[in-house]
This record gives sequence, C-alpha cells and structure tokens, in this order.
Amino acid sequence: MKKISAEINIFHKWPLFLLGCLFVCAVGGNSLAQGRKEDYDRAGTVKNAMEKFIFNAPDSFHWIDKDKFWYWNKTAKGTELIVIDAGQKKRSATSDQAAIAERLSESGNAAPPAVRATGSKVNLQDMAPVRSPDGKWQAFIRNSNVFIRSLADTLSVFQLSLDGSPGEYYAPDLKWSPDSRKLAGFKIRPNEPHPVYLIESSPEDQLQPRLHTRNYLKPGDALPEYTPALFSITEKKQVPVTGLFIGRQFSLSPLVWRKDSKCFTFEYNQRGHQLYQVIAVDAGTGNMQPLITEESKTFVEYRGKHYRYDLEDSQEIIWASERDGWNHLYLFDARTGKIRNQITKGDWVVRGVIQVNEAERSIIFEASGREKDRDPYLIQYLKVNLDGSGLQVLTPEDGNHLAFFSPGYRYFVDTYSKIDQPPVSVLRDATDGKILMQIEKADIKALTATGWRAPEVFSAKGRDGATAIWGIIVRPIHFDEKKKYPVIEYIYAGPQNSFVPKDFISEPKGGDYRPWTALHELAELGFIVVQIDGMGTSNRSKAFHDVCWKNLKDAGFPDRIRWITEASRKYPYMDISRVGIYGNSAGGQNSVAALLFHPEFYKVAVSSSGCHDNRMDKMGWNELWMGYPVGPQYEASSNVTNAHQLKGRLLLILGEMDTNVPPESTLQLVNALIKSDKDFDFLMVPGMGHSLGGDYGEHKRRDFFVKNLLGVSPPTWATQEAP
Repeated sequence: MKKISAEINIFHKWPLFLLGCLFVCAVGGNSLAQGRKEDYDRAGTVKNAMEKFIFNAPDSFHWIDKDKFWYWNKTAKGTELIVIDAGQKKRSATSDQAAIAERLSESGNAAPPAVRATGSKVNLQDMAPVRSPDGKWQAFIRNSNVFIRSLADTLSVFQLSLDGSPGEYYAPDLKWSPDSRKLAGFKIRPNEPHPVYLIESSPEDQLQPRLHTRNYLKPGDALPEYTPALFSITEKKQVPVTGLFIGRQFSLSPLVWRKDSKCFTFEYNQRGHQLYQVIAVDAGTGNMQPLITEESKTFVEYRGKHYRYDLEDSQEIIWASERDGWNHLYLFDARTGKIRNQITKGDWVVRGVIQVNEAERSIIFEASGREKDRDPYLIQYLKVNLDGSGLQVLTPEDGNHLAFFSPGYRYFVDTYSKIDQPPVSVLRDATDGKILMQIEKADIKALTATGWRAPEVFSAKGRDGATAIWGIIVRPIHFDEKKKYPVIEYIYAGPQNSFVPKDFISEPKGGDYRPWTALHELAELGFIVVQIDGMGTSNRSKAFHDVCWKNLKDAGFPDRIRWITEASRKYPYMDISRVGIYGNSAGGQNSVAALLFHPEFYKVAVSSSGCHDNRMDKMGWNELWMGYPVGPQYEASSNVTNAHQLKGRLLLILGEMDTNVPPESTLQLVNALIKSDKDFDFLMVPGMGHSLGGDYGEHKRRDFFVKNLLGVSPPTWATQEAP
C-alpha cells in the first residue's frame, strides 16, 4: 500500500500572524505593483496555499455497511483515516499505516450509489447469443437476421426474420419478454461515417508525423435509422410493428419489457429535439402508441434533465419534465399515459433523483431555487411523497449540499459549503434530515493568515431588468480599493449546465476546464476576476434556458455586461474601460464572440480549443441548442463568418490533437482573420489535446492580459518562476 505522508509543513509550526507576515514579505516590498515578477510569484504562492492550507475538509465518504463509513481527513499534522459508526455515533481515527491497510482491506473502497438514470443509445457491439428467461431458447444474429435455437435440441434452429441484409440488419441486442414467449429488438439501416483527421506532428515514438482518423458526426450528417422489431416464439414468426411514425430519428433508447410481458417501451428522440416520447408496443398486436410526449418550440433537454423510473408493478412511471416552465417530477399512469399527479411544483427546479422508495411511496431528490433569499443554484436535498404531499427539506442550511447515502438510505453524510463559506460535514437521519453528529468543520486559519480573500457572491438584474443574474468577484491579496483594476471574465456559456462555482473547494465540472485555484492566481497579477452565469445556461427556468436556442452567439452577454457594469457602480475600483475575457471549448467560442459582437465592452480575449463554427463541432451538442436542419442561424453565430468584425486584442490557443473540438474549427478562424487582415496572436501546442493550453498556454495567457490590459511588459521568462 502506498505510504501515507504525515509530513508537517514548517509553516504549521509558526504562529498564524507570523505565517501571514512571512507570506507577504516573501513576495517582495512592492506589494501593490501589478503585472510584476513579484505578482507572478505570488500567483504561484496563492495556488500553493489554497491547495495546502485547508484542513478538516473531506470531499468523499465511503460506506462500509449500513452503519459504518470511512474517509480521509487532512489535518495540519498530516492525513488520518476516520471511521464513523453511525449507529453508535462513535468516531475513531488512526494514522498508523498497518491499521489503515487492515481497515481498508476489511471495508473495501466502496463508492456511493449512483443517483441518476438516463437513456442511452442502442449498443451495436457484437453480443453472445441471448438466453430466454425460461432457459429453453437462445436468440442470435446470423447473416443479418434473427434466429432462435432450442436448448433442448440444438439442431432445432428457426429463422424469425427474412429481410435482414448488410445494408439493413438486425442488432444483436435482443430482448426476451419475461414469459419467454416474445422477442424484441431493432432493425438498423446504418449511416455513412464522417471521418475526421488529426496530424500528430511530433509523436514521441517516431520521427515522422502520424495521421489519425476517426468517425465524428457533425450537424446535418446522416444518422442511422432504427425500426423496432417483434417476434412470436410460439408461432415462430415476426409480428409487424406499426401505428406510429418514428422517422427523422436522432436516437431510440434501449427497449424495456414490462413484467407482465404485455408490452415493451422505448424512448424516441426526434431529430431537432423538439419531440421526445416514451412509446409502448403491444406485444400481441405490435401496435405502437405514445405513452408520454414532451414537445417544445425550442428544445427538449434530454441530456441533463432526463429522468424516468418505472415502478415495479408496471402501473406507474416517474418522469421529469419542464412542461410547466420548471424542471419537475410527474407521476404517470403507465397504462394510459395520463398524468396522475405532479409530484413537485413551484418556481424552482429538481436537479436529480437520489432514491425512489416504492414501499413508502416517497422520493429523495436534489433541488435548487426554493429559498427565495438565497443563491438559486445552491443544491438542497428533499423528500416528498409520490402524490406530491409531505414535502420535507432534509438539508435546510444555507449552502451547497452534497450527500453520501448509506446502503438502505437510513443515514447520509451531508457536506455543505459556499464559495465564501468553508465546508461542514454532518451525519443526518435520512427520514427527516435531523443532524445526528458533526463529522468535520473545515479549518482555514492558515489560509486566511496568508491574506487570502474569499470570492464575493454578487447578483444583479439581467437584460429584462427583473431576473437575477449570479456570479462571483475575485480580488487579489494586496487589493487596494483606492486603485483601479482591469476586469477579466472567465466564461463558459455552454447551455448544458451552470458553471459559477458554488462550493468552497470547487473542482471543475463538465464544461468547466480551469482548476479551482486559477481565478485567484490570475487576480494576483493585478486584476479583478469574475465569473457569471448568464441567460442561456441551465438550472433555472425553461425561459431562462431557452435564450440560447439557435443563438449561441448570445452567450448571455447582455446579462454579463449589465452584471459587470452594476458591480463597477458598487465598486468603482473595477475599471470597465479595460475588460478582458477568456474561456475554453464553448468558452473559447464565447471569448472570441465577445470581441466580434461586443467590442464596445470587451477589449482583450484569450480563446483556447474554441468551437468557432457550430457546423464544425459534434452533432449532438450543437443540434440540441442550434436546431435542425442546419440553417442560417449557424452562420449567424459563426466566429469564422464574422471574423471581419474583430476589434481588440486576441490570442488563440489550440492543441493540435484536440479530439473534442476538431482543430480545424480554430484553423478556419485563423484563415478568416488573415483574409480579413486582422492583427491577432496564435499559439498551437504540438501533441496537446482539448485544453486551456497547459502550463505553457497558461503562461502566455497571463502575459497577454498583463501586456494588453495593464500596459506592462511581463517579466522575462528567464528570470520569472513558472506560474
């Protein structure tokens, strides 16, 4: 087992006031300079302090059994393993290597249970023959058709389909009905692949470049077509599936049989994402009927908000929907497709379902936005009955909560914090949320002794003058309100989520590519750094989200500009005549768009791994937000098409091996800028994938902002410590 370090940083032996003095003195006497070597050095020191000087703040808990769990706890004296007995409310700790190894061996490294269920595409990989539940038959694919074989007499083989061919074949993912009397699957007409290419200029294992090829579908490309198929085992024949048009598919989900074998269901996502249905197929007649239908004039958000749970008795379905303008849970009659009742309701959103207790007919779920006097993105855990009654808040404290439930859901560990409030971890009773014992309370005295400042949570009205827009403000350690500071916005306006960090220790989540210390590091160079969730991002109302539709160039900029302007009115030291912006991926697209469409406000931008024309990027993400078919809205939002409008200073960063957003997306922007005779900077990093540019790119980004916003020549790299 890897040795666990119990080293004590020498700073821990100093009184905190001396630690702070040492931190200030170490960066030189000119403490109020901006963009100088000492500021660069301090950026690195801040990163080190944020990573090392937060104690008693565990970020994961592992249940051993229904009553006990363990976790690692970093203290000022080293790391220890803690075991909690929830039933006895007892805590034991050890830093003994042998004891830790023994306990981990006994408990295993169990992960928390999964909390969400989502649909997925049909698995087209080759599969072994599928045995029937009664053990009498095997189903398999031969020559693109469906066959069954008797397991009592292996020579008894029956062909159930006759129309399969290499160009239109039956998939091997066959599903038996529970009574073994029916078999269902999909017939597939494949699409043409769309190969894309990468040239690896400097491979580690050879001198010559290497060509990489892969299939990568883009908006407008053809998709495979799936047709549900049904077979009668007793009659040894195919039953035609009819009654409903399911063409123009984006995807069909795997099919699921009901326990009574009377029907199976699958989910149909029509291309364009404005129609999404749960479809039931009668096992006797093959007739298809829509059971649940979601329609939208913009988009049905099937990626991040999809939730379906079929109750064991096959009589009811729990379903997530935004049909009333907010993401909520509904109880449907699984036979008729009618809504029995809305389970949750109000001007707030369900963020995830944790557990459905069928015996109690209750649900534990995550939600945000219920508390009107709080940040609407903070997650709480709640419990409600399936009939919508008995709504109960399990985590009432003002903070962003993360729960780790015990097997059986009797207890849960709740860790909550805010970006400006250190985490607290408690053990709760899962029936009512009652706190049973405090687990840990974070200690940040050593961090604050360095002069570190927590971000400020700030809100202002958006473009409509009514909707609150939320974000954070990060200031440097040697902040002086008598000075003027340029403002830099870190942006990621991808519609799939919200991105302003809410936890005290905010590791990046999907779409957010910067390390959690990065905003503080950048601020130390002499900037005010902000991050904002504008309209068009997720986790608010449907109307808030819909702003992005067919208009990704909007990126919430009218809200962001109002937010920054309002903050500058409150804090005049924010110099909004010098505003910079940077981002990666969709944020790379956004940061360039700031200079193309809002140059009156944004003056300097750094863009990495950008999706600069949504026609060049992955199909699923872009068609969901930009619509299908591919129309003029794509060109209107294209940075490439609008490159001639560039004003201000721009640095583009690109990894040549980007497999997320194809590099040609940035290279076509480079081409358009050159043709428009625009002055800009460009950095391509050989061998690098989808990223902000690595350490080298980070260094160039910081220098670019220092030079173009502060008007200061950055320190030469030969004498400057690495950031």
